Amino acid sequence: MADPIINRRIVLAKYLEGEPSDSHFRIEQTPMRELGDGEVLLKSVFLSLDPYVRNRMTNAQSYAKGLSIGDVVIGETVAEVVASRHSAFGPGDRVLSWVGWQEYAISDGSDLRLLPYADVPPSTFLGVLGMPGMTAYTGLAEIGKPQAGETVVVPAASGPVGSAVGQIARIQGARAVGIAGGATKCKRLIDDYGFDAAVDHRAPDFEAQLRHACPNGIDVYFDSVGGHPLTVATSMLNDFSRIPLCGTIADYTLPASPPGPDRRPSFVRALLTHRVTMRGFIVYDFAHRKAEFEEAMSAWIRAGTIRYREDISVGLESAPGTFIGMLGGKNDGKVIVAL
Repeated sequence: MADPIINRRIVLAKYLEGEPSDSHFRIEQTPMRELGDGEVLLKSVFLSLDPYVRNRMTNAQSYAKGLSIGDVVIGETVAEVVASRHSAFGPGDRVLSWVGWQEYAISDGSDLRLLPYADVPPSTFLGVLGMPGMTAYTGLAEIGKPQAGETVVVPAASGPVGSAVGQIARIQGARAVGIAGGATKCKRLIDDYGFDAAVDHRAPDFEAQLRHACPNGIDVYFDSVGGHPLTVATSMLNDFSRIPLCGTIADYTLPASPPGPDRRPSFVRALLTHRVTMRGFIVYDFAHRKAEFEEAMSAWIRAGTIRYREDISVGLESAPGTFIGMLGGKNDGKVIVAL
């Protein structure tokens, strides 16, 4: 009898308060059991690292169930079927799964999906053709609704969601202004992604730069950050502008409200006087548009209309450090671990 496959997995070691560190993760090794009828053995190929996982590592209430101590850290993967006793899957099949931060897993097939296209890189199903890309596409389609000639401003614009937002907005005839950290990322927004303007949020004259980049005000502010950029952008909102809100990365690690004046009254006043539509959303609110999104995005990828960047680390053991760096803005593109 062959020796059992040894699975390496990363689990939550303790709940997160404030900044994450290596101490919040623990790597374990466990033997894989034999397959039962209707099951498949998966080997992870690519693992997606995403900011929302940070909120699942706390014991605070959220829109989705959090992790318990000892749980495998969650994450979407592209996996390969190693062995199968399931009629719908065979060895060598590539599937999308949610097996998380581990090298092997056993599934009954109910949570698996065969990759729908073979002519695009499989890693894109975790980024521009996956959840981040769909967040950009549906947030714009359902809430942002940019019109030709309008100005769309995107914080965290060099990330997988923001870079897709800017490019889709330009496809729809709008003007795209990106906000990113540092001159290198700002240059890439224009040279690689085709943004009309880019502003460094670290610059001491950030507000002046953003006003210069938006001479006609802001019609759509696609927000995944919150924090200071949103405060600055609020004073530039046009009448009947729209704010799709899919994240608040700037506030994820704050232990308490930041010191200083309460800016809520001026923010609410701006929403009222400019008749702003602001809607928070989770990408799966718009699951009915998934097929439409995949058809459009895959065509743009094949044609080179949409460009993307992947920040890939190698090996399961690299996941915690890469995840921590991502939350600190050290990534450059969609963060993926190649196993």
